[in-house]
Amino acid sequence: MSREQIVTGAADMIRRRGLNATSIREVAKHAGTPLGSTYHYFPGGKNQLATEAVQWAADTVQKVLAAKLRKGPAEGLKAFFALWRQIVTDSDFQAGCPVLAVSVEETTSAEALAAAAGAFRTWSGQLADSLEEHGVAKHRAQSLAQLVVAAAEGAVAMCRAQRSIEPLDNVAAELTALIEART
Repeated sequence: MSREQIVTGAADMIRRRGLNATSIREVAKHAGTPLGSTYHYFPGGKNQLATEAVQWAADTVQKVLAAKLRKGPAEGLKAFFALWRQIVTDSDFQAGCPVLAVSVEETTSAEALAAAAGAFRTWSGQLADSLEEHGVAKHRAQSLAQLVVAAAEGAVAMCRAQRSIEPLDNVAAELTALIEART
């Protein structure tokens, strides 16, 4: 069992259950690894594991955005929403974003919270840079990019609560139209 499998298992559990409802013991069981190896790889315990799970999720989305934003901000936005659509539907509305889950729990460590903040900054920064490259003024590009990330996170939460993909699809369509009109 590799370190990465434990991290991805933790990210999966956090995006489904939240940070508080995810224990090291359950992560080890979910990842199919002995409990001792989990503590070996993560001597900082749950806080270290949560931080690395958030970073893994952040990096995964960052790579998707980087690949698609080369074709323009609208393509990046479509890929961003398609990723969340896949996560929500593939999990039968049980999974959302581990970055958001860690962000909203009051017992989150400073390190995990900093990783979450960094993830949101990175994603919105990538979108803002692409918008600027396509003629949108810097301040407006930053504002639109933050709107996209915040709307996607909120729409994912609505989808899970309503057990419907409609909120995400509607938000994606509206934001895509907005971005296409700006670029």
